[in-house]
Amino acid sequence: MTRFSILCLLGLFSTSMLFAQNGVTQCGTPTGQPRFPLNTYQELPDPATPSAEEWATVSTPKASWGSIDYRYAKRMIPTKGLQKVSVLQGWRGERVNAQAVVWTGEDIQNLNLSLTGFKSSKGAVLPADACTAAFMRYVMTDQLNLNGKGGCGNRPDHSLFDSLLVADMIDPDLKSMKLPARTSQPIWVQCWIPQSTTPGMYKGNLLVKDGEKLIASLPLEIKVSSRELPQPSEWAYHLDLWQNPFAVARYYQVPLWSQAHMDAMRPLMKMLADAGQKIITTSIMHKPWNGQTEDYFESMVTWLKRADGTWAFDYTVFDRWVEFMMGVGINKQINCYSMVPWKLSFQYFDQATNSLQFVTTAPGEPAYEEMWMAMLTSFAKHLKEKGWFDICTIAMDERPMEVMQKTLKVIRKADPDFKVSLAGNYHEQIEKDLYDYCIAIGQNFPEDVRIRRAAENKRTTYYTCCSEAHPNTFTFSDPAEAVWISFYSSKKHLDGYLRWAYNSWPLEPLLDSRFRSWAGGDTYLVYPGARSCLRFERLIEGIQAHEKIRILRQEFQEKGNEAGLRKIEKMLVPFNLGDMPEIPAATTVNRAYSILNSF
Repeated sequence: MTRFSILCLLGLFSTSMLFAQNGVTQCGTPTGQPRFPLNTYQELPDPATPSAEEWATVSTPKASWGSIDYRYAKRMIPTKGLQKVSVLQGWRGERVNAQAVVWTGEDIQNLNLSLTGFKSSKGAVLPADACTAAFMRYVMTDQLNLNGKGGCGNRPDHSLFDSLLVADMIDPDLKSMKLPARTSQPIWVQCWIPQSTTPGMYKGNLLVKDGEKLIASLPLEIKVSSRELPQPSEWAYHLDLWQNPFAVARYYQVPLWSQAHMDAMRPLMKMLADAGQKIITTSIMHKPWNGQTEDYFESMVTWLKRADGTWAFDYTVFDRWVEFMMGVGINKQINCYSMVPWKLSFQYFDQATNSLQFVTTAPGEPAYEEMWMAMLTSFAKHLKEKGWFDICTIAMDERPMEVMQKTLKVIRKADPDFKVSLAGNYHEQIEKDLYDYCIAIGQNFPEDVRIRRAAENKRTTYYTCCSEAHPNTFTFSDPAEAVWISFYSSKKHLDGYLRWAYNSWPLEPLLDSRFRSWAGGDTYLVYPGARSCLRFERLIEGIQAHEKIRILRQEFQEKGNEAGLRKIEKMLVPFNLGDMPEIPAATTVNRAYSILNSF
């Protein structure tokens, strides 16, 4: 047993009575409040101490526009990116973001926000619900591994890592708050420009008040282009963020697959659909990733071995989940994990013994082929009856090539028309067999392979995980790295991006983003209560940029605009993987935006 496991167990035993009433973070640290909060909650104490000398210069509450490229520390006076007016640019149909920050040397009893209307010089107005303002909340995080080269691996003692509060979550439910003296508070403002908007410059203000007393009226200008971005459901971008319904059931304390479970997931998954998600994540066997997350993936398919040795399969849960996800607008692809789980152990209900049993077998072995031939034959028949066969893939991740070759033989034997997806290393020998091929960010598809795959209407993407120090979407990552990810995909002419965890929450995700195995925030991009965050909104921002580049490339190719095409490619040249952090992601991204917004 690792030292970390022992520490966790000791912490949990020592707080066992408390856990029944109050929350506990991953290693037994009490939160001092009911576990799994949804509406109101208190952030964890800030490990940082404010400087009395610095804060002595602040006598009255102040507010300013800041920059979305910075996370403003709770106990520090903001200095970076401050500006009197925030000027945003966007296409019709695009979401644009701004960040403001309030700081005070005295208590603010009732800090609240509102937005005025936004009107152009020609009298056109944005709808009242087009723009929103919300307080950002602080969550505990840590840092990269001590060598600075990534965030993978067990973290046996978090005292070895810096622990700090960072602004990340966006909380639309928090309408007002008390802001203690010597504290800074960031504010997130987003405008989703309607596609019907008349082009022009729209002006309005963010009003920051203490009760009815005005602290600041911050001018916001939005320049709306005549160009139009389609609805997210129409984006070509192939976004694959893996969903974890099991985490939602645990956090909301509702029975798995009940109506209450579905109701809890609906706004969370609608957020994902609005980001352009294309794929439904399904688990067709028990623990495809060997329970690596706080809430492991159970099988959505019931495996039954009859007393006579034949197999039967029930797809009730699988169907319920897929139909639910399609109902929120995610309906382009179903990825089914995994014929090659991380632990080659397969659970089934054994009728002869009336008990759950496990069989340990591997691709290439007779038992493996016998079991999976029965499953895939039944599964193909079911998918065809539901009309889903053509959008379904048998999915694996990070599996060796030799294992994949043996697995592919079984799949083709069961039904040669099954689509297959893989997230892992690039293997020339199996590339042609893969419909959806996602490789690690440090690898490359040969140019002729990428072009051929596009002509064959196959999906070609890349992924990041805990391995990458930069770019990444940890809770301590440079916010612009989430945008950089999709500019890089555009540079490589890829279809999109995969990340393994949309909502695999740790024990108390609203309070503490740290996890036992990876850097803080690695396991999730959104929060309970269908709350977004800085990382997720900036990821969407990059996806929009990728889609805009795709639209412009297509237009310039059709019109023979060689100068426009060259300008786009030149814009993307600086997106080099090895440049960060020496060249901050924000520097590269903002230079690209100045060009992209000129078209």
